[in-house]
Amino acid sequence: MSKKTFDLKKHEINVETIIRNPAPGKFYEDAVKYDPGSVITDNGALVVRSGKRTGRSPADKRVVKTDGIEENIWWGDINIPLDEHTYKINHRRAVDYLNTRERLYVVDGFAGWDPEYRLKVRIIAERPYHGLFMHNMLIRPTQEELAEFGEPDFVVFNAGKFPANTFTEGMTSDASVDVNFKTNTMVILGTEYAGEMKKGIFTVMHYLMPKKDVLSMHCSANEGNDDDVALFFGLSGTGKTTLSADSSRKLIGDDEHCWSEDGVFNIEGGCYAKAINLTEEQEPEIYNAIKFGTVLENVEYDPVTRKVDYTDTSITQNTRASYPIEYISNAKIPCEAGHPENIIFLTYDAFGVLPPVSKLTPEQAMYHFISGYTAKVAGTEMGVTEPQATFSACFGAAFLVWPPARYAEMLAEKMKKHGAKAWLVNTGLTGGGYGTGKRIDLKSTRAIINAIHSGKLDDVDTVKDEVFGVQIPKSCPDVSSEILIPKKTWDDTDAYDAQAKKLGSLFNKNFEKYKAESSMEIIKAGPNV
Repeated sequence: MSKKTFDLKKHEINVETIIRNPAPGKFYEDAVKYDPGSVITDNGALVVRSGKRTGRSPADKRVVKTDGIEENIWWGDINIPLDEHTYKINHRRAVDYLNTRERLYVVDGFAGWDPEYRLKVRIIAERPYHGLFMHNMLIRPTQEELAEFGEPDFVVFNAGKFPANTFTEGMTSDASVDVNFKTNTMVILGTEYAGEMKKGIFTVMHYLMPKKDVLSMHCSANEGNDDDVALFFGLSGTGKTTLSADSSRKLIGDDEHCWSEDGVFNIEGGCYAKAINLTEEQEPEIYNAIKFGTVLENVEYDPVTRKVDYTDTSITQNTRASYPIEYISNAKIPCEAGHPENIIFLTYDAFGVLPPVSKLTPEQAMYHFISGYTAKVAGTEMGVTEPQATFSACFGAAFLVWPPARYAEMLAEKMKKHGAKAWLVNTGLTGGGYGTGKRIDLKSTRAIINAIHSGKLDDVDTVKDEVFGVQIPKSCPDVSSEILIPKKTWDDTDAYDAQAKKLGSLFNKNFEKYKAESSMEIIKAGPNV
């Protein structure tokens, strides 16, 4: 009996050559053959180009406004509404374009390691690069699971090479990334940046999981030998991937997790690490994960030796590596663990004001979680060319669907129930603001994280920060005490005071929009200026 050919007719796609869940080698062969700019490096990774967009385009993200979800969504600049009729136009545009292709790639996989909550996801794409990327980022089904996959819970139509019609109502550029929770579909037009697929699925989980009383989180996670779990919250460039990839601890995941009644589980099957200035000495786990099967986005390389130059940012500063999580030698498979003992908020402070590490009270933890202060790192988003101070609710506002208070309340409840401690760790500048200060060295930050894991910072002497009220440890193993108190690192202490008050005022101004939904204890946990 002949094997049944897989087709996409149920999705109104009639292309005859459908390549479903092939081995990475097939993606390689087709990328080199059909995808200009794709080459194989000396270490076996696949270099690809994402076109003119080398980062996410958040201003072009839309959520379809439909009955049943309207009252739940945090509408605004993050979740920009799109009417159903316009979505149908974009969906038809994507399907029609995909129908003109000679071959398409389908990747069926899972989002969420816990079988009770996992989502069956289908990716339909034209480029082999996009297929391999999502092969890495989704949880890969076994052959038996693939045979019994059935109908997906969510489908992504990636027609990124084809632009959106800028004359269509609601379009702000030739790119559009649209999520429809009524039809459980997503359409991508006008952007070939693979991160849109990854973060699109995260957005879906951010909507679905809280409905099941599961907290979805933009964080990395790892586990020690004593089964102690730590979560690392932070936006791109703050160190989530780097600091969670620790050779002495088991990696649960580097970016997207859920916290259920049973503990923590990873949403993804892979990692998406920044590759800028990557070295084996500084980040050995990530460096060694770049091999056959890894996708390298927008990096430059020597055309003769095929050796990658990770310092070259001529295409973008947002160079990336996508690889299966098992490429990290100490990854925990399956990617599930117990309840966290430490919650670490990572921030890149471009003002040079916040200490390298500070203890937070429960109220301060909620204040900083809701605030989500950091700096946008150059290259992560289109148009960002240097660090800019910003506030991103829950350290991931770009991916929230419900109002931030919903996630904050769930985090507070789980931290209280399971006795988790909270820390604020600055991986940004010390000794001055942007242009004067220098970034806190990775060795010191790793030592701080190790001290948190080991409990060595739990009972050290602290000093209270004058503006932010947090408790700053006076000492930390393997870290110079000179950098722990920020004010002492500045040549001009008056300038530091002015800068601290300026940043504190920015915190307070930002928090105004959350006051109505916050308790007085949380409001009082903010800066005193």
